[in-house]
Amino acid sequence: MEMKPMAVSHQEGLKKEDAKMSKYVRRSLLLINSAMLGIGNCGGPLIMRLYFVRGGKRIWFSSWLETGGWPFLLIPLAASYFHRRRAKRGGGGDSPDNDTKLFFMKPLVFFACVVIGILTGVDDYLYAYGMARLPVSTSSLIIASQLGFTAFFAFLLVRQKFTSYSINSIFLLTVAAVVLGLHTNGDRPANESKKEYFMGFFLTLAAAALYGLVLPMVELTYKKANQIITYSLVMEMQLVISVFATLFCTIGMLVNKDFEVIPREAREYELGESKYYLVALYYQLQRSWLFSSFKSHSK
Repeated sequence: MEMKPMAVSHQEGLKKEDAKMSKYVRRSLLLINSAMLGIGNCGGPLIMRLYFVRGGKRIWFSSWLETGGWPFLLIPLAASYFHRRRAKRGGGGDSPDNDTKLFFMKPLVFFACVVIGILTGVDDYLYAYGMARLPVSTSSLIIASQLGFTAFFAFLLVRQKFTSYSINSIFLLTVAAVVLGLHTNGDRPANESKKEYFMGFFLTLAAAALYGLVLPMVELTYKKANQIITYSLVMEMQLVISVFATLFCTIGMLVNKDFEVIPREAREYELGESKYYLVALYYQLQRSWLFSSFKSHSK
């Protein structure tokens, strides 16, 4: 099918826009995303475990915090929009400023992100349940097995090839998870039954497996998008995924009546009511950094 001239000119305009971005800007974005990924990946589990250890019990609420910070994604989206608008104005093109495109996402990409968002919401719940039952060291090592699941699903969905390094990493992480499963008495928290520990162990493993599927699905969406993958499009996809993951967890909170219990839980929190909301806010911010950076690096 022959492409329309306007579509061709639009695609060429996007290519020119991407080419104009200096190496300094690209490297700056990469460094910022890497820093956000590191902070979110290291600090997030510690803050969530602090929530549970000091009296927090709402699993749906903690899973909601995973992606509930999606409004933060509006900041880079707005910055990208005004950058494109300023570039068009400086280029002296024929198109007026109000012709600057606000959204790039096509319907097929949108519906794919809706599905990925719902799966992410399920994964958030599984991860939060595991964090409520397991020490940080144990859950972090189990989550690290996500590498194996990601490699497996990437091979199936996007034909990613295995290397000797990835096979070695997968083997070591799998063995580590098995060893943890066989030695549960040493790191099981006090006043927690073996049944609760195993539930946390296997649900955390399920969370790693599910997120190992989500990342290749994002990559597959990039490949099937039939449009140029720009920074703005990636952030739009992250926004849609985060919104629908948050909606999924919000429904869980409503069914579980978390909104009614949260004020009382905050008053009874061991560190104080203000620290309760501070922990929740800090965790939400860190996971927003991790989520947005993870999806950017998966491209």
